[in-house]
Amino acid sequence: MKKVLVGSLLLVSAMMASPAFADDDNHSCSKDMASWQSEDALKEKLVGQGWEVRQIKKEDGCYEVYGITDKGDRVEAYFDPATLMPVSTKSKD
Repeated sequence: MKKVLVGSLLLVSAMMASPAFADDDNHSCSKDMASWQSEDALKEKLVGQGWEVRQIKKEDGCYEVYGITDKGDRVEAYFDPATLMPVSTKSKD
């Protein structure tokens, strides 16, 4: 009985200590394409903020932007196509 209890406790401890397997590339963006603004509108917004936009593409219901921010950081950034608000950003340096 004692061995079963110790084994169970070890198993529960290991499960609690292991990280959750979340998909970092899963972005929460608008899936309703009728509400999407154009890629040109996003590019215009970002250029107006001082960005250098290298590429915009559609990825997982978001706009994925490769570019350089106004601070000079190379980034891969995701924007909601309906609101053009940022969802996530990854530094590329």
